[in-house]
This record gives sequence, structure tokens and C-alpha cells, in this order.
Amino acid sequence: MSSNTENGLEAALTSISDVVSSIVFWGPDIAGVKFPFLVAWLGLGALFFSLYLGFPNIRFLGHAFRCLGNKYDEPDAKGQTSNFESLSACLSATIGLGNIAGVAVAISLGGPGAALWMMILGVLGMGSKFAEVSMGHKYRQFPDEMRPDEVSGGPMYYLKEAFNRHKMPVLGKIIAAIFAVTVIGGALGGGNMFQSNQLFEQTLRATGGEGSFFVGNGWIFGLILALVTGAVILGGLKSIAAVASKLTPVMAVLYTICGLIVIAVNYANIPDALATIIQSSFSAEAGMGGLVGAIVAGVKRAAFSNESGLGTAAIIQASARTNFHVRQGLVGGLGPFFDTVVVCTITALVIVVSGVYVPGQEVTGIDLTSRAFETVIPWFEYALLICVALFAFSTIIVYAYYGEKAVGYLFGDRKSVAMTYRIIYLGFVVLGASASLGVIIDISDALFLSMAIPNLIGLYLLAPEIKRDLNEYMTLMGEKSTKTN
Repeated sequence: MSSNTENGLEAALTSISDVVSSIVFWGPDIAGVKFPFLVAWLGLGALFFSLYLGFPNIRFLGHAFRCLGNKYDEPDAKGQTSNFESLSACLSATIGLGNIAGVAVAISLGGPGAALWMMILGVLGMGSKFAEVSMGHKYRQFPDEMRPDEVSGGPMYYLKEAFNRHKMPVLGKIIAAIFAVTVIGGALGGGNMFQSNQLFEQTLRATGGEGSFFVGNGWIFGLILALVTGAVILGGLKSIAAVASKLTPVMAVLYTICGLIVIAVNYANIPDALATIIQSSFSAEAGMGGLVGAIVAGVKRAAFSNESGLGTAAIIQASARTNFHVRQGLVGGLGPFFDTVVVCTITALVIVVSGVYVPGQEVTGIDLTSRAFETVIPWFEYALLICVALFAFSTIIVYAYYGEKAVGYLFGDRKSVAMTYRIIYLGFVVLGASASLGVIIDISDALFLSMAIPNLIGLYLLAPEIKRDLNEYMTLMGEKSTKTN
């Protein structure tokens, strides 16, 4: 790609980014830090559903884990994936660069105390994740008679239903369509180009930097990545779920083991690190900084890397083979637990116990995380490349499905529409790796978080129904249900 083309593309994207970001990230200044409306919107949504539903994914955590095994298998139920496969595919999209780089950004902005606020927000996010996944599964559709198990689901469908219930069908169609558009934009940007771009950058660092063969040849790297991606996504959801169900445990275990090694080597620093995190979370100096750093930076990079409240999980988990939508909602609620409470917390502990964090330092993001690991594992640069490759690739293939379902909702759920979208999607993989697209991150943040506006509105309208369904299911299962208001 010529430099003129790159410069023109980047200028166009910068202009788009400025307009979109100014709208999406509007908000007041708090302690000198802009506090976007959408940050509060997501946080309040997570808090509301956790409190209103009685923290279902905490109280029924054991039941949710049992649903991942064979105890509640339903071989005759409609669907394309098992409970485990649908959760794995969802985690493949959420466990990614935010867990590596985003945590470091949040700590850099808000101090070590940001880690505690991130974990709290992750726990609360289990409530909104449960709500969206259960509704996505309940209102899923089987549009193709020739393929009776082929599923289409997600916020597009329950948004229409929510507004229909309140005698506003036209508004429901408009809002559902707006949501679908934001999904497509988020899939092509943050779910695709940003991932291929960051994977390319990490590959450059690991293969010689300025002396790497790939310098100036990003299109070659992008083409290779597109070919590998195409081999998976052209096979549809079953192919994506099959790969994701194998990739997710491998990448999570690999990263977790590396993190635990660093923490174990620095075991003597653990008490002081925990004390520092807790004290700085509530201290007069870091209370606001830690809170703002965790919420603002976390929503954009880490704390909401689990995508609770955005509705994306409802798209793929609607495909699960079960006749109980509440059951799938409880399984879906495990996503924030694994993504934020486990993986993000490990990253935060590695950064703090290793001693690489220095207030006011210029090193942030993936470089700070890498330095923390390298204090114990000198060759971690290469292990990090593997982690980034797995994280980025798994995100790319799952977001291909998210975007495909959104396109299908808007233009018809037909094979020709799906195949056209997949080919275009692969072209964006090449584009992401071959151009210097620094503003991708701003545009993708805006489009990602924009999903939360229509999604949470619909869930609020459906809240009484969600609570009633939860009570009925838990009574059926012999579990203690929430009290109905």
C-alpha cells in the first residue's frame, strides 16, 4: 500500500474518529478527567441488574459451572453449539489484548487501586451479562427451514420484542437496526482491524523490529492472517466454535501459568502488593484517581473487556443447545468472571508484585505488561507473541460471526449475504495489518460502547420478565429463587 494511500486513509479515519468520539464519549470533567456518559451507563447497568436480580451469577455460581459439564446435557434441544462451546467462543472474543495491555493502562491512569475497582466492576458485569444472554437465547430465531438448527439471535431480536411489548413496534425496529449497524462497525474495527494491527506490531518487535522482513510488508502478513482466518470463518459457526473451544482454554491456561510463575517468584511481595491495591483504592489521593482510572480506562481497554452490557455475547450464545434460556444466561454470566476477575486480576498482580510500575512513568500498555513478565521470564517476549496471536486470532474469528449475524438481520439471513460479508471481512484483516491505523482504537471504542445504549434500554424494558423467568427456572431446578417485587 502506497504512503499516499495510507496517509489519505488515516486522515479520513481521523476525521470520522473525531466526530464519532465527540458524540459517544461526551461527558463532564471530574477531577480533570473526562467521565464519559457511556462509562456511567455501563456501570449503572451492571449495578442495576446485579441488585435487581439478586446477584444470580454469584448465588448460583455452582449451578452455572455444573451446566458446563454433562449433568444438564439436552441432546434433543435445538441449537448449534454446546454450553461450553458457546461460552468458549464468547470468551475467545473478550479475552484478548485488553487483558494484557488494558489492565496496564488502567493502573497507569488510576494507580494500583484501579485493579480492585476493575474486579468489582467485573463481578457486577456478571448481572448484565446474564440478562442479555438469557434474553438473546429466549428470543432467538430459526430462519432457515432447510437448516433447522441454524440460529439467529441477539439484541436485535429482543430489542424488537421489548418495544413491541410497549406498543412501539416502529421504534423497536429502528433501534434494533441501529444496534446491528454498531455491531458491524465494531466487528470490522475493534474485532478485526485493531486485532490484526496489534498482532502485526507485536510480530515486528519479536522478529527484529526495524530489521524485520515485515517492515513495509504488512500486507503480506495481513494476507497470511486472512488466509488462516478464512479457513475457519468460511466454515460457519460450527467451525468457529470448534476452533474457539480449543483455543480459549489453551490461551487462557498459557497466560495464566506465566502470570502465576511471576507471582510465585515474587511471593514475598504479595502481602504488600495487596495492601497497596486496597489502600490506594480508598485513599484520599487515589480514591478518585483509582476509581476514574479503573472505570474510564477499564471500559475502554480492560474492566469492560468482558463486554457486559454491550450485547455481543447474546449473539453467539443464542446458538447453545438448550431449552432453558435462563440456564444459558447463567453460563454466559461466567464470562466476566473468567475474563476480568481471573485473567485481568492476574495481570494486575503481575504488574504490581514485579515492581515495574512507577507512578507517572511513560511506559504503559502492552510494554509495561511485557516488562513485568520479563522480570522473571526473560523469553516472555516470544511467549507474549504467542499469547497475542492466540488472543487476536480468536477475537477476529468470533467477531466475524457477530458481524455476519448483524448483516443477516439487516439484509436477510441468506447464504449469499453471509458469504459476501465474510469475503469483505477478510479484506479488512489485510487492511488492518498493512496500514498505520492509530485511530482505529478510537473508532472501535466508540462503536463498541455505542452498542450499550440500545442494548441496555431494551434490557431495562424486559427486566421484570427476566426476573420472573429466573424465579421460575430456579424453582424448577429446586434452587432458592429471588423474591419477586
